[in-house]
Amino acid sequence: MAQALRIENVSRAIFAATLTALGVLGFVTGEFAPIWQPVPKALPARELLVYLCALVTLAGGLGLLWQRTADIAARVLLAAWLLWLLLFRLQDVFRAPATQDAWSGCGEMAVYVAGAWALLGAKGARMARILYGLAMIPFGVAHFSYAKETAQLVPGWLPWHPAWAYFTGCAFIAAGVAMLTGFFARLAAVLSALQMGLFTLLVWVPIAWAGPNAFQWSEFVISVTLTAAAWVVADSCRPPQVRQ
Repeated sequence: MAQALRIENVSRAIFAATLTALGVLGFVTGEFAPIWQPVPKALPARELLVYLCALVTLAGGLGLLWQRTADIAARVLLAAWLLWLLLFRLQDVFRAPATQDAWSGCGEMAVYVAGAWALLGAKGARMARILYGLAMIPFGVAHFSYAKETAQLVPGWLPWHPAWAYFTGCAFIAAGVAMLTGFFARLAAVLSALQMGLFTLLVWVPIAWAGPNAFQWSEFVISVTLTAAAWVVADSCRPPQVRQ
């Protein structure tokens, strides 16, 4: 049993635990977990789809915890998220190409897809790197489009709030370019994952601890999941002998 439960690396374990929690959340609330949102209210068979997404998330997370089922779980998650990206997120971009929220939502789902792709070995790692790189660019642009809002999220004990908003935006864009070109791609993946992790820790954890509203809670969950997926991608960019 101990061998069956052996986890290949820490990043996959954290990703799996995050997805398992989100799957449980979907079943408990009877609503789409934040990583699937937004979803049209008038969507046919919406309630059935809610529980199907919860089941995919929960089964995918649990499947990643077992060595023998990890590959199947990654493929199921990849197929589900890729389909969701094509049917919903890209549709939002085509409907409103000048809207930053549409591009950011597309980028978020692209990071989840990249995380699942990265779990499929060397062949998946290349596609994961490309998709992840594309996702970083709208993340960075958002820091400029919503510079004021981003600056307000910077912890009060840090000086120069607008400067941090622009700096982190530039960092995301630079990471995206590096991932797409392969120039210092591994370093870019690690640093961008670290940046997401620090943003989660310094911004969203205190907000969640203080009692967030629905929007803040959603952003906290998304930030945690993005960090977990980003770390999986970063781990896939490292040589096999140094992965943990």
